Amino acid sequence: MENLISLVNKIQRACTALGDHGEASALPTLWDSLPSIAVVGGQSSGKSSVLESVVGKDFLPRGSGIVTRRPLVLQLHKIDEGSREYAEFLHLPRKRFTDFAAVRREIQDETDRETGRSKQISSVPIHLSIYSPNVVNLTLVDLPGLTKVAVEGQPDSIVQDIENMVRTYIEKPNCIILAISPANQDLATSDAIKISREVDPTGERTLGVLTKIDLMDKGTDAVDMLEGKSYRLKFPWVGVVNRSQADINKSVDMIAARRREREYFSSTPEYKHLAHRMGSEHLGKMLSKHLEGVIKSKIPGIQSLVNKTIAELESELSRLGKPIAADAGGKMYSIMEICRLFDQIYKEHLDGVRPGGDKIYNVFDNQLPAALKRLQFDKQLSMENIRKLITEADGYQPHLIAPEQGYRRLIESSVVTIRGPAEAAVDAVHSLLKDLVHKAINETIELKQYPALRVEVSNAAIESLDRMKDTSKKATLQLVDMECSYLTVDFFRKLPQDVDKGGNPTHSIFDRYNDSYLRRIGSTVLSYVNMVCASLRNSIPKSIVYCQVREAKRSLLDHFFTDLGKLEQKQLSSLLNEDPAVMERRAAIAKRLELYRSAQAEIDAVAWSK
Repeated sequence: MENLISLVNKIQRACTALGDHGEASALPTLWDSLPSIAVVGGQSSGKSSVLESVVGKDFLPRGSGIVTRRPLVLQLHKIDEGSREYAEFLHLPRKRFTDFAAVRREIQDETDRETGRSKQISSVPIHLSIYSPNVVNLTLVDLPGLTKVAVEGQPDSIVQDIENMVRTYIEKPNCIILAISPANQDLATSDAIKISREVDPTGERTLGVLTKIDLMDKGTDAVDMLEGKSYRLKFPWVGVVNRSQADINKSVDMIAARRREREYFSSTPEYKHLAHRMGSEHLGKMLSKHLEGVIKSKIPGIQSLVNKTIAELESELSRLGKPIAADAGGKMYSIMEICRLFDQIYKEHLDGVRPGGDKIYNVFDNQLPAALKRLQFDKQLSMENIRKLITEADGYQPHLIAPEQGYRRLIESSVVTIRGPAEAAVDAVHSLLKDLVHKAINETIELKQYPALRVEVSNAAIESLDRMKDTSKKATLQLVDMECSYLTVDFFRKLPQDVDKGGNPTHSIFDRYNDSYLRRIGSTVLSYVNMVCASLRNSIPKSIVYCQVREAKRSLLDHFFTDLGKLEQKQLSSLLNEDPAVMERRAAIAKRLELYRSAQAEIDAVAWSK
């Protein structure tokens, strides 16, 4: 079973796979839940020397004043004996550094890239992994050194800015605080102890390290501090002896430095009884063991959050869609499949599975009847218009029995006005069908992946609806024209005749143009037109549904599919051109998901073995 710290390292790498561990919604929660060790200390407290002693390599920038100006997330990976040591930066994933002087330069350069060549600080971390047979599995976060005053070139807020940055790390309940304090200063004035006490008053998360023990004034020692009498923590203090500046200038290697450190504690009478738990080598092992114990206790929570994050990443990967096939057949299949999904969503809107189709019924049930009611037949059937049309229809020979041609002209001039509401109903349904196309386009997640295909499918669907509208308008207006071209004879045969009512058919032909006679003609025509309206109110929706709604369900993209079959591979590829940012994100999420799933399996194995 893989070491627990390596397992957490893997999860942290997954968290930072897209470059910034605070990027996605759930990831900060997961990152914050992972136990880590934050290295805290004042400027010139020996923080960098402690880290280099633990790693066994010179790799950190050095100098006066503030040197660490960005958090450094340092992951140590123990590899097999005899393997070559190397380092990798997250921002340079394919580059291995075997020269640790180059690592130092890259840390400096990457810091400058973020902050400029100034003394400013940045909270954006640098991620560095070191692989060596001489390290223990460990993750440390090196933070900028705490300071009390701003120096030239720094803003007045630098003191508070550094403290706020440090707090964002050490306030997390799963953060282990490695408090670095120089032994040749009073612990009461230690920046690391002061800030650690504020966030961890019981000392349960704080590990104390004393540096510069060998630089204390003659006649003084650090025994009381190391034994916890000056300031007690839950865990024993560890003392270290770092290389002096002279040693660094002479390039004294870490192996020799560690040997001299061991000799110092074992040969100095005051520290001989503490020598077994002193030194940077012991510190590294103790930190690794402690971190592993903390991780083990947090496994259930980590397990839950990893599972949650995997679910979120799977959901996002599904939303981003599948990568595209390389061959023409695969591309064609992908396009057809996406179009099928769009077509299915469109049909669901029409069939009531999704909202929108009910508005079409509203056109038939409310808009069309209301428009028919608003038709002003009374203008067509005014006394003056009836007299005018009847007289004109008679020509030079007045009608003998009934003014048949006059009736026809009056009916035709009234019925033809129904074309307006019929045409408006066709347009209203067309508008609704277009709205449903836009809705279905937006609801087809796969189309969001390919903007060019989205535009083509949308245009093709609208063009089909336009053709269907033209066909529907022609068919629907023909229904109205049919009513004009052939009258229902039975309606007139059933009308009562003058003789039946005791009328006198021998009246003068001119008496038949009186108001009473004309009103009777107007009443008859209005009854017939109302009958036609009632009939068309039922037949117009049938025509519209048959020509537009039914066809939209059956053949919305038929023309598009026909044209699609004629396209070359290059043209198919242009339809599936994806936003490069989406492609990069999908690849990064897939990589992150792979890491999480691997970690999930290993966490589950750890949980079951407990």
